[in-house]
Amino acid sequence: MAQILTSTSGGLSSAELVKLRHFVIETLTREMETENPPLAQRETMVRQKLTDIFSRLGARVPESIRQQLTRETVSELLGYGPIQSLLDDPDVSEVMVNGPNKVYVEKKGHLIKTGVTFESNEHVLRIIDRIILPLGRRVDPDSPTVDARLPDGSRVNAVVMPVALDGPSITIRKFRKDKLSMQQLVDFGSITAPMAEFLRACVISRLNIVISGGTGSGKTTLLNVLSSLIPEDERIITIEDAAELQLQQDHVVRLETKPANLDGRGQVTIRDLVRNALRMRPERIVVGECRGGETLDMLQAMNTGHDGSLTTLHANTPRDALSRMETMVLMAGMDLPVKVIRQQISAAVDLIVQQTRLKDGSRKVTAVTEVAGMEGDTIVLTDIFRFEQTGMTSDGKVIGALKPTGIRPLFTPRLEAAGFKLPPEVFGANLGDILRKR
Repeated sequence: MAQILTSTSGGLSSAELVKLRHFVIETLTREMETENPPLAQRETMVRQKLTDIFSRLGARVPESIRQQLTRETVSELLGYGPIQSLLDDPDVSEVMVNGPNKVYVEKKGHLIKTGVTFESNEHVLRIIDRIILPLGRRVDPDSPTVDARLPDGSRVNAVVMPVALDGPSITIRKFRKDKLSMQQLVDFGSITAPMAEFLRACVISRLNIVISGGTGSGKTTLLNVLSSLIPEDERIITIEDAAELQLQQDHVVRLETKPANLDGRGQVTIRDLVRNALRMRPERIVVGECRGGETLDMLQAMNTGHDGSLTTLHANTPRDALSRMETMVLMAGMDLPVKVIRQQISAAVDLIVQQTRLKDGSRKVTAVTEVAGMEGDTIVLTDIFRFEQTGMTSDGKVIGALKPTGIRPLFTPRLEAAGFKLPPEVFGANLGDILRKR
């Protein structure tokens, strides 16, 4: 420290600032490890020690540099280093670190490369450890991938060498603190008011709904909104890899998977939790995402009295969603004929809601499709609502409209039995034309 102070009589050069930053962080790291102050007091301790350092440097450190150094030091010691400012930005929905020199964010639906960098691969690894160690997770060359959840609910994935060839990778899907409502989705243009009315009726009428979509298309957001429509007097069990759902109902049991211990034992999978949930007297089962053999258990639950279940899966169209479900059922290890699997799917699933991230970054429901039964060996799908793209503006905005197809679903009697007599206009029928035809 004395050497730095001596060399800065004429002010701090860039090299000296970097040297000072390293010295401050290393010194405060050692002192925090030695003193081990309570978590609530750590930021106060760091700021006090920084004030002491700045007072010894005197006027040689401008106020702007002091503020910058304070932010960087607090972020490095108490936050997540260079990416802390990105996590604090309310407009950033996702942070992606592709090695130390390439950090991207998703901002208002668009991917943007930032000027944020790490010092080295080791620096990225230190931040990964800071994220996952308090959560009881580990990542190393023998176990090079990890999924975790930050204290605020944000979802984290990290990949290290030798799997990550260009340096350690971090992907953080930020947790929305403001819970979206169905009306907000209408205001954003993600759905229309008639679609919202229809989906509300389907959820309350206890239809089994699958939300299908690609990565980052907004499946979990939509699942959150639909789950919020479940009546207060029903017992809900949620099952997730990393808990993201924000259900406000009172009677909710939240279950989350558990990775294996260091000795490879103790893992609790989605499939384990789905099976266990059936013994917990659920009235609704909400699975954050089906991605494997648990799909068979979910279908069986839907077929054995657990109506009103909801889940998501990765697929680009409703028809692709059926194919994916078939594949995932086979992953359960049961040697079932394809026709039997399709019969299970057609009997269990009532509605597929397709969520899509369009080329302009906007997220919309592009299809609401009824699973209408079987014809021979094929599952019949009927679109109730569909997004029709008609072009693009000069600035890259997608032009299109969400329209009803004019077809009423076969499960309409179930909606009516639950008290929902939706007008013909919801499905695109013109009431005047209907009356004239009669």
